[in-house]
Amino acid sequence: MGISRDSTYKRRATGGKKKTWRKKRKYELGRQPGMSKLSNNKTVRKIRMRGGNFKFRALRLDTGNYSWGSEATTRKTRILDIVDAAPFRQWYSQHYGVELGKKKRATSAKKEAEDTDATAGDGKKRQSKHVERKISARNEDCKLDAHLEDQIASGCLLACISSRPGQCGRADGYTLEGKKLEFYQKKIQRKKGKGTGAAA
Repeated sequence: MGISRDSTYKRRATGGKKKTWRKKRKYELGRQPGMSKLSNNKTVRKIRMRGGNFKFRALRLDTGNYSWGSEATTRKTRILDIVDAAPFRQWYSQHYGVELGKKKRATSAKKEAEDTDATAGDGKKRQSKHVERKISARNEDCKLDAHLEDQIASGCLLACISSRPGQCGRADGYTLEGKKLEFYQKKIQRKKGKGTGAAA
């Protein structure tokens, strides 16, 4: 017996059973869920739908495009179980000239000049004065949430998948920030606490 999504085969609001007064129709069909899994062996199936349209059922994925809302940037990143922070850390250091997860940036312009001289001595590409001015201008109104900074330093970010892997074959989303991030971090801590209590 096939999967059907029509209300004809469902129970009443009261919980009582209904008599089926006709056989199932093709246009009422449902399909089994994709149950997408994390794997580096990317597998996306093309499924023909009603009207000749196609859906893309992602069975196995491990990458997606994740947007960082407050910085208005999107990077393709690896999904571990939580999102890999490396592409965002790389972008931040390129955009603001600040290495996240390392020592805090020097406040004085003198120290900044010393840092650039040191990096030039290391054999890295030295930045032009124009690029230095641009980065220092960006740094004036650059505020990073402490929770987010800790996450990036650890190398993993909490994110939300906003696309539908079983429909479009992609696992895209956005990183959690602010109140939403705090909420989920508390929830995870509570869950961890319960787990340790049960083990004890």
